[in-house]
Amino acid sequence: MTLETLENTGAEVATRPEDEKLGLAANLAYGLQHILTMYGGIVAVPLIVGQAAGLSPGDIGLLITASLFAGGVATLLQTLGLPFFGCQLPLVQGVSFAGVATMIAIAGNGGIQAILGSVMAASFLGLLIAPVFSRITRFFPPLVAGIVITTIGLTLMPVAGSWAMGGNRSAPDFGSPANILLAGMTLAIVLLLSKVGNAAISRLSILLALVFGTVIAYATGMTDFSQVGSGPTFALPGIFHFGLPTFGIAATLSMFIVILVTMVETSADIFAVGEIVETKVDSHRLGDGLRADMLSSMLAPVVGSFTQSAFAQNVGLVAVTGVKSRYVVATGGLILVALGLLPVMGRVVAAIPSPVLGGAGIVLFGTVTASGIRTLARVDYAGNMNLIIVATAIGFGTIPIVLPGFYDQFPAWVQTIFHSGISSSALMAIVLNVLFNHLRAGTPTEPSVFGAASERTLRYADIAQLEDGDYFLDGKLFDAAGNEVPLVAAGQH
Repeated sequence: MTLETLENTGAEVATRPEDEKLGLAANLAYGLQHILTMYGGIVAVPLIVGQAAGLSPGDIGLLITASLFAGGVATLLQTLGLPFFGCQLPLVQGVSFAGVATMIAIAGNGGIQAILGSVMAASFLGLLIAPVFSRITRFFPPLVAGIVITTIGLTLMPVAGSWAMGGNRSAPDFGSPANILLAGMTLAIVLLLSKVGNAAISRLSILLALVFGTVIAYATGMTDFSQVGSGPTFALPGIFHFGLPTFGIAATLSMFIVILVTMVETSADIFAVGEIVETKVDSHRLGDGLRADMLSSMLAPVVGSFTQSAFAQNVGLVAVTGVKSRYVVATGGLILVALGLLPVMGRVVAAIPSPVLGGAGIVLFGTVTASGIRTLARVDYAGNMNLIIVATAIGFGTIPIVLPGFYDQFPAWVQTIFHSGISSSALMAIVLNVLFNHLRAGTPTEPSVFGAASERTLRYADIAQLEDGDYFLDGKLFDAAGNEVPLVAAGQH
């Protein structure tokens, strides 16, 4: 029996697209694909923070294991849900990148215990204010959602590029032709498999490309599985392994800014995946998603992990595969829990070379951008200021992408908020949408040159060629005597 047959026989009629049940085989395959897509990102934060906090390699390994376990539990809570917790959408949860800089700064003053304490306290504050964020759905029309989705894709492209070059900037082979060629071969495999007529193979193109790319890397000596057998096979996450958390006002306030940014990004991801899945996301559902995020973040330090949020790259995977079932992602959550309990499985996944991830990431992250452009195509640009809102918000969001050090001379709280292109564009889009589309006072009745530029226009040189009495009929141009005037394409004479 094929995977496609399993999908068809296992599928059940669902009232919502995300409630479709595909069967065990499909859930495992697509769920594993989700985890392979985000694995590099979820282990990067504990690696960076652990080194900054001066932890030993063994303790850094425990941080990674804890992050995998906490991400799996958070994913299950978000996808399956409990009363008042979980948006029940296909969102993979994991350690948020937004707080890396802040956690490094906190580590310099209070160590890992201060980081864990600030995460717990700030997440509790976030849980209290979640109902406020859940009432902003009317400020997230397709205009704002499209801007944020587009910027999410643009923000992730440098990650794909770095992976394609080798991942480790300090490595001697970073950016080598061999790494980039391996990434290109993986990209080519994704595209070829996507062209295959079999629906199951096409949907699994990312996973299969990762497998084939890793096989190629192993055959050419570009990856090493020798470390898979080292270390314990099974290990439970320790409770407060790094000691009891410490709580400081300054550290908590700094981390609370990170929590606000995380809530903005999570809101954007929830709306983005809602657009892709084509399901309704209201204030109640958004509030449940935010509460799940905050509860997960508040409990994660118990096992030695940090703030949890949705992974944007997996939003792209939902778009590129068309697999909308939340049970697929919930299965991915179980795989994450297993990786957290079975370090040997994590070591197997960790052996996938960064260039292979980079080749697949180009398609994944580019699909996010394309989904945002598709959403923006549905926006009405006639007689309003929507075009300038799109231009300004996307431009503002791309500044930290192309110039990561743009805000280095600003206060830490400014860096925390605007260093992320996603939160920058989201905040700008929300503010400008309110300013131009909700607060009508002062808005001109005639749009500015930016708004006018969105309308269909004709050049004066074209109009000058018309003669008195010329008219159009059924798409053809006729002169006053009724003779057809030939029309030629641009560049022809």
